[in-house]
Amino acid sequence: MTRLIIPILLLLSACSPAPSPPEAKRPQLAGQPLDPVTTAARLAAIRGNAVVGNQEGVQRGMDDLNEDFRKSIKLADPSRRVDREAARTAARNVDGVRSLVWIDHENLLAIVTSKDQRSEATIDAICMQLEPLGDTLGVVVNLQSGAARTGDELEILSRNCKLAPGDRAMMQRARLVDAIDPATRAQHRANAAWAQAQQARENETGESARILTTSTLEM
Repeated sequence: MTRLIIPILLLLSACSPAPSPPEAKRPQLAGQPLDPVTTAARLAAIRGNAVVGNQEGVQRGMDDLNEDFRKSIKLADPSRRVDREAARTAARNVDGVRSLVWIDHENLLAIVTSKDQRSEATIDAICMQLEPLGDTLGVVVNLQSGAARTGDELEILSRNCKLAPGDRAMMQRARLVDAIDPATRAQHRANAAWAQAQQARENETGESARILTTSTLEM
C-alpha cells in the first residue's frame, strides 16, 4: 500500500499549481478615521490599568491613542523625523534607483533607470526602506526617469509615503518639483493633439479633392 501512496503523492504535488509570489509590502495609509472598536479596546485597557494602579500600562495606552489620532489627522511626528543621509543609503537598496537627493526636509528626489520604474510600486518600495528610520508621513518621494527622452517622460511622479496620490500631510506644502507646470504640459499635449487632428483633416480633404479631379478628367 505504501508503494502506491508515495507515487500518488508525488503526482499530486507535481500537478498542483505553483505558489503565487508574495505581494509587495506597502506602507500603512494614514488619514483614515479612528476605528471605533480599536479605540474602545484601548480605552478599556487604560481604565483597567488605572484601576490596578499600572501607570506604565496607562501611559502606553495613552501613547497608542495619541498615535492613532495623529495618523487620522495626517500629522507627521516631528520627534521621529527621518534622517536624510540614512534615508539616502536605505533607498539605494531599491531596484532601479540610480541616485537620490533631498530637495528640502520633506521632498526626496529619486532618479530611476527606466520609465517603467517610475511607478507607485517603486515609491512603495522606497517608503518601506525608510519605515525603520522614522515617521514617513513626513516624507514625499518624487520619481523621475533617467531614461526620459521627451517632456512627458520627464514628468515627475510624487506621493507622500503614507497618503493617497495628490494628498499631503498636515502643514506639508504641495511643492511643485516638475520643471514644467502640469497645466502647461497638459496644454501642450492638447495643442499637439489638435494640430495632429487638423493635419489629418487637411490630408483627408486634399485626398478627396485629388480623387474628384482624377475622376472628372477620366470622364
